[in-house]
Amino acid sequence: MLTKTTLTNAGTWINIQTEDKTELKRFYQRFEIDEEIVDYSLDENERAHLDYDQKTNTFVLIFNVTNPKKIDNHYETIPLTFILKDSTLLTVTNSVNHYVLDIMNKQVNSEDSASIFQFLFGSLFMIIDSFFPYIEEMDRERKSINSKLKEKTTKQNLLLLSDLETGIIYFVSASKQNVLLLEQIRVHQIFRMLTESEKERLDDVLIEARQLVEMTQLSSQILQQLSGTYNNVLNNNLNDTMKILTVLSILLTVPTIITGFFGMNMPLPLENNIFGWLITIGISLVLWLLLSVILNRLMK
Repeated sequence: MLTKTTLTNAGTWINIQTEDKTELKRFYQRFEIDEEIVDYSLDENERAHLDYDQKTNTFVLIFNVTNPKKIDNHYETIPLTFILKDSTLLTVTNSVNHYVLDIMNKQVNSEDSASIFQFLFGSLFMIIDSFFPYIEEMDRERKSINSKLKEKTTKQNLLLLSDLETGIIYFVSASKQNVLLLEQIRVHQIFRMLTESEKERLDDVLIEARQLVEMTQLSSQILQQLSGTYNNVLNNNLNDTMKILTVLSILLTVPTIITGFFGMNMPLPLENNIFGWLITIGISLVLWLLLSVILNRLMK
C-alpha cells in the first residue's frame, strides 16, 4: 500500500507498506535507489545505521522503533527505514511498525517541519518519545513483581522478572544504536549541508535519545540488582535448608550407632539387665543432647 503526503514546504513524504521484496525492488527502481537497500528495508534484525550515496544524493537511515506487541511476554524493537532523496522522504513500513505513520502525521503540519530534514528530525524526536511509555510500563511491572516476590519467592514471579530483563535489554541496545546513528550524522558530510535550525533540531533529537539511553540503562541496572538480590535469597535459603538437613543427619547417626552396637549377636553389657533398653535409650539421649550443643555452637 502506497501513501503520498505533500508537506507544507512543497516536499513530499511517501510511505510504502509492504513485506514483498519484489514489490519494494520495483518501487526503488522508480526512484533510482540502490537495490541493496531492499535487504536493509525488509530485514527485521537490521541494526540502526546510515548510508549516503553521493552520486544519487540518497540518504538512507535505519532507525530502531518499538514493537507495540509483546513477543514471548516481553517487548522488542524493530528497524524502520527512512530514505531521503532530494526533496522526497520515503519510509518503508510493515504490519508491525506501521503505527509510526500516526506519529509522523502529527509532524506534517507542525511549525517545526519547515524543511524535509526538520520533518525527519521532528519525526525521530517523537519516535524516541514513544519509547518512554513502554519503559514506564516495565517499571510499574517491576514494582508489582517486586512486591509479590517480597511476599513469596515463586518460580512464576522470577520468570516474569526474567521477561522484564529481556525486554529492557532490547530497549537498551536499540536506544544505544539510535544514539550512535545520530552521532554519525553529526560527523557525516551531510551535516554540513544542514541549516542552523536543522542542526539545532538534530541536537534536540540527540539529547532526547541520550536521555532514553540513561533511562533504559537505569531500569536495566535496577532489574539486574533485583534479580541478583533474589538469586542470593534463594541461595541463602538453599544453604539454610542443606545446613538443617546435614545437622539432622548427623544427629540421627547417634541412636543408629548405639542401637546397632547393642543389636549385635554377641555377649554385650546390659544384655541380662531388664532395664538395659532404657539405659541404652538414655545413653543415646545424652550423647544426642551433647552433640546438639556442640553443633549449635559451631553453627553460631
